[in-house]
Amino acid sequence: MDIDELGQESLFRVLLDNIYDGVYFTDTERRIFYWNAAAERITGYSREEVLGHSCSDNLLIHVDDDGRSLCRGHCPLEACLQDKEQRQAHVYLHHKDGHRVPVFVSVAPIYNSSGTLVGALETFRDMTPEISAIREAESLREMALICPLTGIGNRRYTEEMLEKRVQEAKRLQNRLGLLMIDIDHFKRVNDTYGHEVGDLVLKTVARTLAGAMRSYDFLGRWGEEEFVAILPNVTLEALSSVGNRLLVLVAHSSQEVSNQMLTVTISIGGTLLHPDEESREFLRRADMLMYQSKNSGRNRLTIAA
Repeated sequence: MDIDELGQESLFRVLLDNIYDGVYFTDTERRIFYWNAAAERITGYSREEVLGHSCSDNLLIHVDDDGRSLCRGHCPLEACLQDKEQRQAHVYLHHKDGHRVPVFVSVAPIYNSSGTLVGALETFRDMTPEISAIREAESLREMALICPLTGIGNRRYTEEMLEKRVQEAKRLQNRLGLLMIDIDHFKRVNDTYGHEVGDLVLKTVARTLAGAMRSYDFLGRWGEEEFVAILPNVTLEALSSVGNRLLVLVAHSSQEVSNQMLTVTISIGGTLLHPDEESREFLRRADMLMYQSKNSGRNRLTIAA
């Protein structure tokens, strides 16, 4: 089946109704003539409630950080229709239930086949999860639990989280995985390029590791170039898969230093919590396995139950 058989309009609607962002189209009078499924989810307004109405008709009523209404006089979509320029903005829309939802909006003009302006497209993404994560991180920084260089948990926070996860796993009889991660030849990096480059390497590795893990996993900085990853509800096979993914992603990350690309590798030890084991023994075993990776040539994973 090709696109013509499916029908371009049908394909178009299927695509837009299955994306995460809210999407709506208006004509040049700002009347809404398309409203996708994500727009319904984010705003609480159904298609039937908005189609044919203007976006300013007591619907979204965008306001900025100061509470200033944007629908009359400062509307990004209206400005786009006037000067035909794309725009982006962080605003707050009005949910049907009455509360405000932080969203990131992007607006672009729509033209017909003759090049005539016929309306505008606005996409908007719910920023609530991102803002909650930022506020949580700020709160943790205030409590001195975040490493200021890498932005992940510091040793104190990692120790607390490890103990919490160990006790939780015992209570619920769940599996718990642990990865001890060390940057290979990090002292050589500092000695060769200086501590500023070393800090850059630490940030790059930390961001790469964090981006490759599940949302409910925990990553913390344990020592100067050591990291600890705590993975709840994981099998030994899955733990191995995550460990190998981290090896590959770090080895394929790089920073330009003195007109050359600097890359580093990591060594990892991984294991699962034993039923009657305390966090100290759990961590010591993962650390021993990590040193086995070091002694076996580095840039590798050593894992054992």
